[in-house]
Formats: sequence, C-alpha cells, structure tokens
Amino acid sequence: MNSIRKYILQKLADRKSEGNFRSLRVIEGKVDLTSNDYLGIARDKAFHAMVDIEVNELQNLSGSTGSRLLSGNSAYAEALEKQIASFHKAESALIFNSGFDANYGLLSTLPYKGDTIIYDELVHASIHDGIKASRAASVSFRHNDLSDLHAKLSTAKGLKYVVTETVFSMDGDMPPLREIASLCREFEAGLIVDEAHATGVIGDHGAGLVNHMNLEADCLARVHTFSKALGAHGAVVLGSEELRDFLINYCRPFIFSTALPFHTLATVKCVYEYFPGLDDRRKHLSHLVTVLRKSLPADSNLQLLPSDTPIQSLIIKGNAEAKRVAALLQDAGFDVRAILSPTVAKGTERIRIGLHSFNTEEEIIHLADAILIFAQGKLQNA
Repeated sequence: MNSIRKYILQKLADRKSEGNFRSLRVIEGKVDLTSNDYLGIARDKAFHAMVDIEVNELQNLSGSTGSRLLSGNSAYAEALEKQIASFHKAESALIFNSGFDANYGLLSTLPYKGDTIIYDELVHASIHDGIKASRAASVSFRHNDLSDLHAKLSTAKGLKYVVTETVFSMDGDMPPLREIASLCREFEAGLIVDEAHATGVIGDHGAGLVNHMNLEADCLARVHTFSKALGAHGAVVLGSEELRDFLINYCRPFIFSTALPFHTLATVKCVYEYFPGLDDRRKHLSHLVTVLRKSLPADSNLQLLPSDTPIQSLIIKGNAEAKRVAALLQDAGFDVRAILSPTVAKGTERIRIGLHSFNTEEEIIHLADAILIFAQGKLQNA
C-alpha cells in the first residue's frame, strides 16, 4: 500500500472514529423536511411547462460553448441580469455558476492585502473559503452581536468589509440588518450580504430582506442564489456598475468558468417571472412555521432555536445522538437529516427541519408529535 493511500484511509478512519463520516444517500417515499425547495418550485409542473416553452422557442445551443469573456456571453444573459437587477432594485447584476462561486469569487477578489473583513461567525463555508483566499486580514464577530461588531470595526485597518447573511442556513434566524448597516455607515465599511435562504421567501414578493427593509443603498454587494426557493441553479452578485466591471476583470471564478448554458438561464428568467406571484405559498409557509413552533412547547425540554423562517433547528448534542434521532424520525416517515460537527460547532449538533409550502399542517403536527415522543424517550416505540 503506497503512502498516499495510507493517508486517505487514515483520514477516513479519523472521520468514522469522530462520528462525522459523510456518505451520499437517497431517501425516497418520506415527507420532505430537508430540501431547500421552500416554495415547491422544483417540483412544480406548471413552472416546468413554462420553462419548456421558453427553451423550445429560443434555444439553439445545448451548451454555453465557453466562458462569458470568450464565446459564452449572450444578449439573453445580459438582459436577464438587467431583469434581476431591476427586480431587486440594484444598479447591476452579474450571474455566477453557483452561490459558492459567487461568495467565494466576491470575497477572494475584492478585499486585498491591508484590508479587514469582519464576518458573522455563522456565515456559510463559501464565505469562509473566499475570505481565506483573499489577502486581507479577517476576524469574526459573535453571531448577530452588534457590540462585538462595533468593537471589531473600531480596531480594523485599511478598507473595511462586513459580511453577514439575511437568513442563516443552519440556525434559520435573521440579523439586525438595519443596525449593522448603520454601523457600516459610521465606520465607512462595505456591507456584503448573502441572501441565499431569503430569496423567494422573505419580503414583498420574496425579494429578500434587504429589499424588505429598503437597505439597497446601504449594501456594497448582495448575493442571491437561484438553487434554493427558486428551484433553479446559479447565483447573482448585485451591486454597482463599477463592482460588476471589477468582478469581470479580476474575479477568477467568473473569468475562468464556462458560462451557464441557455437552459439554465431560461429557467432563471422564468422563475423570476413566476415566484413573485406566489404570495399564497409564502403565507402558507409562514403558517407552518407557527404550527410547528406552537406544537413544540417551550416546557418540553426541547432546544428549538429561535427562528421565524422555514429553517427550524432542533439541537441534539453529539454526532452519534443526532444521527440516532434523525434515523428514528426517518423511520417514522420524515426525511430529516442530522447536521454534525464540524459543519456546526461541537455541542450544537442538530436536526435541521426545512419546511415547504407543499407540506401540510397535518404532516407538521405529526412531525411535532414524533419529536415530543423522542423528548420523552419513547420515539423507538412510536
């Protein structure tokens, strides 16, 4: 056995011994409470038909043929960027191949040596990786803690950037965004906001928290992804025209990636015409959040994190215990997943529940009943 194979096997053995070994799984025939398809668009046949019409009428290439700077650009892509920018009340937009690419590209490109990035400690891995790839200094602030953010801004050097999310992907809570924006104005810091889990769900017609709070002018950049509530793929960075030009010239993930194919662009165009009209689904989704939280009373010895969004997290400490409870809930008919450390901090392992507009009130009540049985130590007999 060569040394490289020994290294790989040892690292895998380490993961298994720590109880956080990952593997791909397919779970079918259960109530979906884990996907990010919050509005059910990914499974919406009427939407699929809308995309088919758009594609059949206009598509002449199955692939994009190259990067945007070479052969992969099109009038269609540029018109779509203008459409998205207008919807979110932004000056300009630049499409990326994924939310990871958008966050990584933006954070690894814009801040530079001598600058300081100050980020909420719970931001997504793509933001962490982008920060690591930049040459800027970086420091986290305690989750949603304005006093800690103020302290970090007070000692920051060079150009300052503050990074947060509008719906945190693991906790499901939202930041005090007005106050963060105010601090950024006070310290002349650029505010970068990831709206991935707010897009389609939060605010008027699902435009996101920034639009809902009329803070567009306070943001240096916003990232919206198409792959969650919008049921598509890709992402967009919103900002000024000069930011768009800067990224086109300097952002390696944009410059050296093959562009999204026409079918994906057509799907995104259609979904931006479709999801703003789904207020009834957003209303039902909000109702289900209320149903779940009322069905899990505070005196039930359960640690359900505060959240008014479709992301509801039940803390189950320890990787082994979180996996055990997830398996028991799956046996009861619910597709939920355990989120393990190091994805979340040790001691905050959890069952992450993702609610959807296609879930029924009855399903959510049954889920709550199963969780309460677990809390009483009887789930195995359910």
